[in-house]
Amino acid sequence: MTQIIATLKNRLDAHSRFRRTLRELRAMPLDVALDLELNPAEFRRIAAEAVYGPARA
Repeated sequence: MTQIIATLKNRLDAHSRFRRTLRELRAMPLDVALDLELNPAEFRRIAAEAVYGPARA
């Protein structure tokens, strides 16, 4: 039972970091994002990779 709680806590913490990262990316002015060569359409993927690591095929 302790392992289930620890796993749930880790997943909730990771999701919280994902939402925070996504919120920060979306708050970035468009000109800054474009200067950094970041496409706003890819912010979800960028946030997910930052938190969870690269997507597996």
